[in-house]
Amino acid sequence: MSKVTLGVDEAGRGPAIGPMVMAAVALDSKAAAALSRAGLCDSKSYGAGEEAHAIRCDLDRLIRARAKFVVSIEVEHTTIDQRVVRGELNVLERELAARMIDQAVGELVAIDRIIADGKRMFAPLCQRYTQFESHDDGESVHASVAAASVVAKVIRDNRFAQIRARYEAELGPIAGGGYANAATRRWLRAYAERHGRLPDEARLSWPHPYVIDLIGDVQLRGPQAELVFVAPT
Repeated sequence: MSKVTLGVDEAGRGPAIGPMVMAAVALDSKAAAALSRAGLCDSKSYGAGEEAHAIRCDLDRLIRARAKFVVSIEVEHTTIDQRVVRGELNVLERELAARMIDQAVGELVAIDRIIADGKRMFAPLCQRYTQFESHDDGESVHASVAAASVVAKVIRDNRFAQIRARYEAELGPIAGGGYANAATRRWLRAYAERHGRLPDEARLSWPHPYVIDLIGDVQLRGPQAELVFVAPT
């Protein structure tokens, strides 16, 4: 009998701009083998750019056609900010992983293994699910984790493409997927120079020292611990 494995992974935990996406994908043994033969591996291994995105999109379609279960959750930058200021980003990821796992358990007859990418972060879930495993480099442990990484990455990249479309006509390309690299920092500084603030989709809980001279530094304000930039004095 073909065994079913549920893989959990995310895309977009690290960028300074835009959402994070978490996904869970359940594959039986035959589907896992077929997708591996089709070239499925960790979403990062395909690189960046349009060609890499096209490869991931093709794999996403194959995954959705072969998987027994696929679910994703988009986490907006505002939610990330709220949890980061409380030191709860890992807690948030565990909560969302559990939500997806519970949905999968409710819809599938049996799940033989549950594997999440991130050994220490997801280890507490071993106490909740008897078949749960957490691993670093989980994509190399089972194809279902690689599938989850691809599904999450495609959604994250599509969301980031919408952000790019909103701003690039005015300020030029946002390079590097919105990660806090030199190109993204230059783009965010150019935006701050023109508008006196960061764009709506920027994560204020991420460090932005390169715009302090323009718009000040981020501080917590009010009972809801709202993040705001306070202008330099």
